[in-house]
Amino acid sequence: MGKFSFLNKDILFERKDDQKLWLKYCGFLDLYIEEFMTIQKTLLSDEIELIQKSELGKKIIGSRKIENLDDFRKNVPFTTYSDYQPYFDNKDETVLPEKPVIWARTSGHSGVIKWMPYTQENIRVLADNTLSAFILSSANNRGEVKLRPGAKVVLNLPPIPYITGVMGYAAEERLLYHPIPPLDKAEQMEFQERIEQGLNSALRSGVDYAASMAVVLNKIGMSFGELGNDSRVSQKTLHPLATIRLLQALIKARIANRPIIPKDIWQIKGLICSGTDTLIYQDEITNNWGIKPLDVYVAAETCFIAMQSWNKKGMTLVPYSNFYEFIPEEESIRSRRNGNLKPRTVLADELEVDNIYEIVITNFHGGSLIRYRIGDLIKVISIGDEETGSTLPQIVFQSRDDDIIDVSGFVRLNETEIWHAIKNTSLPYEDWTVRKENANHIPVLHIYLELTTNQYDEEMVASLISNQLIDTRKDYQDSKELLGFIPIKVTLLKQGTFHEYARIKQSEGFDIIHLKPNHINPSETVLNALLEISASL
Repeated sequence: MGKFSFLNKDILFERKDDQKLWLKYCGFLDLYIEEFMTIQKTLLSDEIELIQKSELGKKIIGSRKIENLDDFRKNVPFTTYSDYQPYFDNKDETVLPEKPVIWARTSGHSGVIKWMPYTQENIRVLADNTLSAFILSSANNRGEVKLRPGAKVVLNLPPIPYITGVMGYAAEERLLYHPIPPLDKAEQMEFQERIEQGLNSALRSGVDYAASMAVVLNKIGMSFGELGNDSRVSQKTLHPLATIRLLQALIKARIANRPIIPKDIWQIKGLICSGTDTLIYQDEITNNWGIKPLDVYVAAETCFIAMQSWNKKGMTLVPYSNFYEFIPEEESIRSRRNGNLKPRTVLADELEVDNIYEIVITNFHGGSLIRYRIGDLIKVISIGDEETGSTLPQIVFQSRDDDIIDVSGFVRLNETEIWHAIKNTSLPYEDWTVRKENANHIPVLHIYLELTTNQYDEEMVASLISNQLIDTRKDYQDSKELLGFIPIKVTLLKQGTFHEYARIKQSEGFDIIHLKPNHINPSETVLNALLEISASL
């Protein structure tokens, strides 16, 4: 019996009924906005009826009976994790609208680990959406389904109780695939060991799919060049199939006059990545692995929010897990500055192109979060997609609302924009972190950057990054002219600083999610640790 034995195998995969499989798992891409909203409103109505009967619902909504959607948006307050923390931290199931089958946890991005209850129906929808992502990751056109039972899948993801671990087990109940390494064994391994064991096994067995955090997938791709010169390879790859696969890869790499990369070893059908850095590493991952990764938007609080279509451009909202509301960016900013201000929301059929919104979710299927401000900002890049034929809004993840630095009152930079600016300088770097500081009462963007070379000084690096921001942001140019100088300061950390920081954190028992400092606004403690490590090196 599996971990989620209430889920049934989908016989459509064994029958290879691709038409029905596509309709079942990817049909949401073809919804008209009116159909999308009908699904949203119907599931919300069911959820309101269920949650109002629970103790948690009564504490948040009160005794007032919510009659319809307008009533819901007008009279139900917004919530954050603090509204649920007294119950969720203790896993108090007596207050919930429906008994959960498992509790999943977040990565603790804000420093607080958040626990989330998942009902049976939540898990069913999560399993379906996970398979949707795998199908789309390997499709080149509408209706193409390459995913089959027995698919060999490398999972470079945190295990249960993280949501990614729940996804792995849930999908296995729907489709009997071959996880590398096996899910039960992976739970007992450290993250680095899991990656190494998975790759060693994949050298023998081959790989069809891989799911990973983008930064991990990119680092794996970059490190493959060491295989050809690694004296330990013979010990790692004693299996004849692994040896043959590696020798063939060496030949391909030498013909191409470059180091080995993953696509020399495997012909991957699909890659799935999540995280704010997917778009940053997209080109490198595509080059190294031979296929463009599918970007998915998933969180422990929400299950799947959105995913890309087969053309791997904008993401389409998935309508089955949550009801979506969107706070326009300016109102989101004002409400964060003034906690007494209740911002207005718009719905999915009211989104406008090029606008940025804070996303608000209400869980379906007996979930517990009501008008929950997850703290994410999304941008609408188009309404519909001519290439895929979709008519639904296409979005990209913009940033966390706490990952924004207000440089000079009218220039607001998020993690992705700063990351692009650093990357586009073509400077060879290991990692970075940034915060706003004051220099003689002037706001300065202070970047702490570790390069992999000693060829550049701090002023030169600051100028290169500033030029990239000027090229992409007119308001940054305006800010420079107003202030009369470049509001960027760079401190170069010595080579090995971030690696040593991660090693120390791992030795202290921190898991993989917390081995890297936040890119935006690191705490004083974290920053001092980086500076001390750099000085010691």
